[in-house]
Amino acid sequence: MTNNTSLKQTFFDRWAPSYDWLFPSVVYQAIHQRLLEYVNLPTSANVLDLGCGTGKLLNRLAVNFPNLQGTGLDLSSEMISQANSRNRYPQRLIFVSGNAEEMPLENDVFDAVFNTISFLHYPDPPQVLNEVNRVLRPGGYFYLVDSYFKWQDEFQYLSISPGGLNLYSPIAREKLGKEAGLNLQANYYLLGAVLLTIFTKQL
Repeated sequence: MTNNTSLKQTFFDRWAPSYDWLFPSVVYQAIHQRLLEYVNLPTSANVLDLGCGTGKLLNRLAVNFPNLQGTGLDLSSEMISQANSRNRYPQRLIFVSGNAEEMPLENDVFDAVFNTISFLHYPDPPQVLNEVNRVLRPGGYFYLVDSYFKWQDEFQYLSISPGGLNLYSPIAREKLGKEAGLNLQANYYLLGAVLLTIFTKQL
């Protein structure tokens, strides 16, 4: 684990107990609601929420898709602890700790992977996308939701959390996805500067 990754893990471990009380959580819930307008899943989908935090998105997906099975993965063990304590569908949802760059998951198992307001933290985004491609089934969807301000450079660097944040333009996202074997389908702004990019895994 790199030093920056360790710093981020500590940062989110400390934030986890109060995460759902704060303003960002309210914003994320609004983003999740808008995201659902664009989600396309089979009847009995198996999905991954990468960077799942306290598990709110998976619980919402479980409400909207009654036959859905879901896995939440997060670097922070404290976030996973919070997610497990709030899991309303323990028969259908599981939460595990792990690094997005080396997911402890099998190949070709998910119909969709979700990643909301998390990609900006990753020190090695090409490797994360390689892992997303590995765990997705052929034809599966990757829903990448993160901020991008139109006036910024493609790889704008902001020092907000340990290790800084990286925000990616639509062109940069398409290039990163293509290099990992993921085809761009569409881009949609969900809320302010929050951009949804939808990819599919090549058949």
